[in-house]
Amino acid sequence: MKKLLLPILFILMALGKLSAQTQYQNSGWFMFLNNTKFNDKWGLQFDLQVRSADDWGYVRNTLVRPAVQYFINNKSNVALGYLWQNTELRLIGSANNSLTEHRIFEQYIYNHKINSVFTSHRFRLEQRFIERLNNDDLFSQRFRYFVRFIKPLQKAQPTFTKGAFVALQNEIFLNLQNKSQINNSVFDQNRAYLALGYRFSKQFDIEAGYMNQAQHGASANTINNIIQLALYTRF
Repeated sequence: MKKLLLPILFILMALGKLSAQTQYQNSGWFMFLNNTKFNDKWGLQFDLQVRSADDWGYVRNTLVRPAVQYFINNKSNVALGYLWQNTELRLIGSANNSLTEHRIFEQYIYNHKINSVFTSHRFRLEQRFIERLNNDDLFSQRFRYFVRFIKPLQKAQPTFTKGAFVALQNEIFLNLQNKSQINNSVFDQNRAYLALGYRFSKQFDIEAGYMNQAQHGASANTINNIIQLALYTRF
């Protein structure tokens, strides 16, 4: 139970940052995540995400994120990666705008079990090169902590290779540099997620769930209600 206190504390911190001035949105996200091991020490992580605008109006964000992984042991790995993100802005009374963000990131992942629950922690540091309107480009750094729990719905087993499961995860984002030009706050956002999935084999999972994205803005906060479909492959 003590191992669950840290993610619960992060969630409470995130919710405490939200003020009464909040706008609400509804959107859909699709995620494809692949992990490929070349040998015992090296591998490649790749994910592709497509996110809709409010009320599923159009594709607002496209993200492509490859990373090279080094496996320290069977529980820990580190990675160095790059992200390309495109954001489409359709503003009333103006032409459509397309903005691009590039990121370099470093991360550490630790995997373990809590009784029959498979648990993963991810610590990620991002260097963000953000294109903004009116040529007001920005460099910033951000820290992210992510925790994910997978509970198989069948009888407990040493390794989980097939069957239905429930996934619970949370991720908190903290601004480390130039926060005054982003939202004037260390707290950036929090993403809490609950999903039901099925593992077809060691190589393939599919899951669908609900994510609550609580984002702190410069002038108003946003609560985004997200329906997410995710595909996971491992080779």
